[in-house]
Amino acid sequence: MRRLFPLLLLVLALLGPAPVAAQLPAAVDGEPLPSLAPMLERTIPGVVNIATRARVVESVSPLFDDPFFRRFFDMPERSRERERQGLGSGVIVDAEAGTILTNSHVIARADAILVTLYDGRQYEAEVVGTDPATDVAVIRIEADGLQAIPLADSDALRVGDFVVAIGNPFGLGQTVTSGIVSALGRSGLGGDGFEDFIQTDASINPGNSGGALVNLRGELVGINTAILARGGGNIGIGFAIPANMASQVRDHLLAEGRVERGALGVEMQDLTPALAQAFGLDVTQGAVITRVTRASAAERAGLMPGDIVLRVEGQTVRSAADLRNRLGLLRAGSQVRLDVLRDGAEQTLVARLDRPESRRVEGAAIHPRLDGVRVSETSAPDGRSRVAVIAVEPGSAGQRAGLRPGDVLLAINRQRIERLSDLPQQLAPHQTLELQLRRGNQTLYLTLR
Repeated sequence: MRRLFPLLLLVLALLGPAPVAAQLPAAVDGEPLPSLAPMLERTIPGVVNIATRARVVESVSPLFDDPFFRRFFDMPERSRERERQGLGSGVIVDAEAGTILTNSHVIARADAILVTLYDGRQYEAEVVGTDPATDVAVIRIEADGLQAIPLADSDALRVGDFVVAIGNPFGLGQTVTSGIVSALGRSGLGGDGFEDFIQTDASINPGNSGGALVNLRGELVGINTAILARGGGNIGIGFAIPANMASQVRDHLLAEGRVERGALGVEMQDLTPALAQAFGLDVTQGAVITRVTRASAAERAGLMPGDIVLRVEGQTVRSAADLRNRLGLLRAGSQVRLDVLRDGAEQTLVARLDRPESRRVEGAAIHPRLDGVRVSETSAPDGRSRVAVIAVEPGSAGQRAGLRPGDVLLAINRQRIERLSDLPQQLAPHQTLELQLRRGNQTLYLTLR
């Protein structure tokens, strides 16, 4: 053995040092390594970059926003105009018609929308319709050779499924990130709309909004819409609108240019384990009806406070948010079948949804400064009544005061407003009008003199 040892050293010296690193083989046991490249080659052309431009008029100084200051010092209106630019993404869902899905907030108040395709072609887009309540918008371009992404059944998604996010983060151009479905049915993120988000750890950053979340077959399962981050960057918690919800909203917008939701006329809350125990129930999922509006679709159908809605059109209701989302995708006049639990026994009720804007009031009936403004009592996503601005005539006193369609009236002269019956009656022209509004996620105050 001692004689063989020098020979072994000589052989090792002749062979040279062992390689530090080896290349990754192209195949293992004759099988090629898995890659997302073939799927992405088919899918990426269906995702577009969106650039928006908008003219924004702002006051030179905050003091000029105060009409008392301007009148007291006899100073004219002074404002300046600047251009605001935005970036986002979109998904081609109909190649022949040039239909593109994106987020409502991506194109909100845009004066011009420029769509850039994967091959570099650029087109001006027209807005078909927007739905801020779900943050879905449809735009259209006229172009040949488009490639659409097929839609998947997002209800079939499971936590742990692999997904890929495609978009235009930070304006860098088409970027692909991958991850898994972290959670389903996420809600309560602070918005005032219908929330049923897919949560994913695939990196989603500013500019990804409106882009595609696809499965490993290259099918659209969601529209990327938001991130949860302290510093504005990705920390592995992103959200996407389910493809099924986006598809239903798209159909509304293509048919009518807007979404006219039906109203059931109830307030509700989740069926918690504590409530289930108090009611002596075995069920753990559902929505508990806490209030039924008088003369509403719910009252006509026979719904009562304390009823627990278990299913809508045969589909299980997981929570109050789930029930709101399902009802929120149905048109006014739709007939809906509700399976409810009352006093331990199941029964089926049928309701025909009302038009939420069946009652309207002209602003001039409240105060001359609100001339040209129309308000209506509608149902909020949580089922509660609210009074919202539904129309503002161009050039009217209401528009000059700064009111916009979609503004929700919270109070007038410190009087809380929840229903049309709460509105004051014909205030005197000389009387100051103080409005408290909710616009998106912000609370605003306007003073009209």
